[in-house]
Amino acid sequence: MSQGTKIKKKNNNEEEEQEGPLSGVKVLDLSRVMAGPYATMLLADYGADVIKIEEPGKGDETRYWYPPTIEGESAYFLSANRNKRSLTLNMKTREGLEIFFKLVRESDVLIENFRPSVTEKLGIDYDHVSKVNRRIVYCSISGFGHSGPYRDLPGYDLIVFAMGGIMSFTGEEGRPPVRVSVPLADLGAGLWSVSAILAALRQRDRTGEGQHIDVSMHDVQVSFLSHQAMNYFATGKNPRKTGSMHANLAPYQAFKASDTYFVLAVGNDKLWTDFCKEIGHEEWSTDPRFRTNPDRMNHKPELLPLLDELFATQRAEHWLDAARKAGVPAGPILQISEVVSNPHVLARGMVTEVDNPRTGKKLKQLGTPVKFSKSRTSIRMAPPGLGEHSEEVLGELGYSKDRIEELRRGSII
Repeated sequence: MSQGTKIKKKNNNEEEEQEGPLSGVKVLDLSRVMAGPYATMLLADYGADVIKIEEPGKGDETRYWYPPTIEGESAYFLSANRNKRSLTLNMKTREGLEIFFKLVRESDVLIENFRPSVTEKLGIDYDHVSKVNRRIVYCSISGFGHSGPYRDLPGYDLIVFAMGGIMSFTGEEGRPPVRVSVPLADLGAGLWSVSAILAALRQRDRTGEGQHIDVSMHDVQVSFLSHQAMNYFATGKNPRKTGSMHANLAPYQAFKASDTYFVLAVGNDKLWTDFCKEIGHEEWSTDPRFRTNPDRMNHKPELLPLLDELFATQRAEHWLDAARKAGVPAGPILQISEVVSNPHVLARGMVTEVDNPRTGKKLKQLGTPVKFSKSRTSIRMAPPGLGEHSEEVLGELGYSKDRIEELRRGSII
């Protein structure tokens, strides 16, 4: 285990050091793009020491996914790589592999997202790694997993989003297919990977042995079909595109007020009754067509025009006030500029800043959504420059400055 990661928190106007919940856990990050880096970023936010291993001279390809940039650095890369140290390492050389396996011996977790055949060719697959460190938890993230007919297919987020089914019913009826504008398959795979890694570390506490975790982005996307898959199992019919509408609830969607759109989520019949009373149409709650949710679902073509006509008479804020008075979940549709300046978002620490030593300026970052009562997550370091910590990491392994310079001249790092 690595040395504990200390997190500073303010207490009684003084700063004291507090360990993150994963302090002492060392993670080797061989991943790139989003799914793996997102997973390792979350582990790092929890206090783990994450070493990002990158190819010399190139690194994670998202370093070059721009525009836009912040002070010349890819905004995409900056979104998923904070709290990590970067070590450049040529894994195709004997010396590079020697360094890699030295790191393996003292690490707790390894995450990679190569195609399954690549790690086998390089000799860094789980079988080889576990012989060096039987306690290591080795997590592989790939497009389609390490088994099955699609095993060796490449799988960016868009591909598995389409092949996982969700794209078939996302968007408006009669319109072309659309993707979710955040990489849902990548982020989901990252979240599932963190969950699995924590479970495997817990089991290792009992058994003393690590294990291999196989996370497929496609599997994750299929799991996200959730109630839509159950609806299909129940009816034998594929879900249709419904835009912002819910497949099982009504009214539960975006509506247009006189000035802008807002969302209304009537999740049960009591909420419907209370809302109808608040907006002055209590008769709708007793109308046989609309009394229960199944009634409303069956008579949506009659219900929605009534609501559209009513909502068009007042501004969105009027209807949001009415919904909240009735206890009905409702909200405005905010743009990112409004979200990141929202008082609640700021109060929850979901926008923060970290020093970027390469630019000498502050770098904005989204906060960590998990809050612990007896430990703290933290954003301690800006995303690293390529190979920024190579000398530091190798020094911790016992390499002298002269030897490190030889490795640099030989393009090993």
